[in-house]
Amino acid sequence: MDLDRTRAVWRQVAQLVIGRVKDGTYPPGSRVPSTLELATELGIATSTSQKALAHLRREGWLRGENGIGTFVADSPPPE
Repeated sequence: MDLDRTRAVWRQVAQLVIGRVKDGTYPPGSRVPSTLELATELGIATSTSQKALAHLRREGWLRGENGIGTFVADSPPPE
């Protein structure tokens, strides 16, 4: 994925993850890539992927399990 470096990269990463939830790449209950995995895949800083995933947890798209990982919420928020 080519990121637009003139816009907030973390927001673009969040939109990418939401898109993958919507298209079934990450179905409800499935584990999403870690911040390090996302950073490596997209060529971004881990702090950027952390910010994106934290935002998605606050918005109800994801849920975190301490020591296990981050998962797609069973009922992602409606648009």
